[in-house]
Amino acid sequence: MEHDNPRESPSKEGSSLPGEWPSSDLEQALSQILHRLSGQESRRGKARNAALQDLSALIDATEGDKLFEGTGTSLRGMPEMLGQVAKALEKYAAPPKEQGDRSDGHSEVAEKAAAVGLLFLKLLRKVEAAKNSLVCPAWKTSLRHLSGPIYIFAVTHSLEQAWTSPRSQDVAGEVLALLLHVTECGSVAGFLCGENEDEKGRFSVILGLLKPDLNKESWKNNPATKHVFSWTLQQVTRPWLNQHLERILPPSLLMSDDYQTENKVLGVRCLHHIVLNMPAADLLQYNRAQVLYHALSNHLYTPEHHLVQAVLLCLLDLFPVLEKALHWKGDAARPTTHCDEVLQLILTHMEPEHRLLLRRTYARNLPAFVKRLGILTVRHLKRLERVIIGYLEVYDGPEEEARLKILETLKLLMQYTWPRVSCRLVVLLKALLKLICDVARDRSLTPEPVKSALLEEATDCLILLDHCSQGQVKRLLARILQSCEDSKLVNCIRKVQQVSEGAPCD
Repeated sequence: MEHDNPRESPSKEGSSLPGEWPSSDLEQALSQILHRLSGQESRRGKARNAALQDLSALIDATEGDKLFEGTGTSLRGMPEMLGQVAKALEKYAAPPKEQGDRSDGHSEVAEKAAAVGLLFLKLLRKVEAAKNSLVCPAWKTSLRHLSGPIYIFAVTHSLEQAWTSPRSQDVAGEVLALLLHVTECGSVAGFLCGENEDEKGRFSVILGLLKPDLNKESWKNNPATKHVFSWTLQQVTRPWLNQHLERILPPSLLMSDDYQTENKVLGVRCLHHIVLNMPAADLLQYNRAQVLYHALSNHLYTPEHHLVQAVLLCLLDLFPVLEKALHWKGDAARPTTHCDEVLQLILTHMEPEHRLLLRRTYARNLPAFVKRLGILTVRHLKRLERVIIGYLEVYDGPEEEARLKILETLKLLMQYTWPRVSCRLVVLLKALLKLICDVARDRSLTPEPVKSALLEEATDCLILLDHCSQGQVKRLLARILQSCEDSKLVNCIRKVQQVSEGAPCD
């Protein structure tokens, strides 16, 4: 039986392993430990702990040159064997598919991660010692096999997640720092992309290790995989990301198409990073940009404000790519763009929206759409007018984010579409004066700096409105001064008059 053979059961020898191991014996010992870590025995606590103790004792008792060199007769050799052990350790410490609300399951994962992290620290210190001794060139090959699984382990447990604890995070952080030190990389980006042009990074290796867990059937088996993929992707920028588009786009689309909002947001952020760091020509090839646009725009019908915010930010950076494929001839009307379509949809949603978080999200991004379209915003002027007036009437809480952003939108709108503003003078003037009166009489918990910001923005809008109407606002406001007793409103009106008298009308 297996436990009758002393060579195949290092746990019987404990910490009394001899210092000089023949390579063949080391490979057999590691093979047995690998079998116990990856087989059915790994599910039993005693067998699991014994395998970890045996591996720790084996690493302690073996010199670096013996640990990393192969026999010459083995098909795999020690470096590849160590890589297999590292993969098994990383899988062993990974969180299971379903934890539910069981905190004891999370604590068990954190305990295993701390124990595995200590083993990785020992292995990396052996690599560092062999590297400094200059007598064992095999450490380079071993490090090449070890670095991928160790990196995935470190990222899995160094980020704050449900399965981590302060102890496991500290150990994983030490593992990542030591890995970067041993590989002579100044940052994670350098580790993934290479520190210089001649050096090949390890991003391709990491993607290869993650690939089996990133397909449609398996990507939810390990809840850490999506976070490792997303965090790693964020570290790689152009031009290093270009060559990996075919490997990073499908998982990102897969996550963004999930039914869980958390996964959708994660996938959209991955897509946004791809849009920012990929050449437009590559995104336009094979109609990829259109695929991204349809995948993103479908999320605009959701009531989840976090998701809407992520989608709008991504779309704003995708529009320039999509518009590269449009060709406008000066003798014809400009074609409707994807930005027009999205703004029309946003304004349709904004008018009846009553949920404050969604109102703030829409208002927060509205100025960027007006800037993007410029003078072409005139196509949406009627609906924008209704949205602006409606949003200025509603109190938005102590921070007044929505009304401040709506005032910013109004300023931009008047700057871009000033010839069409004079015919809307009365409606906009009433809305702005009503807002100033509401803020001046506000006795709520709104901080004074926020009130001052609202009054300042509203005053700036009045000044712009006066310029767009050739001084009509100044003449209308002069009548109000004769009967107005509110000091804040009087100050705003006087500021409008002073600025209007000294500034030329554009």
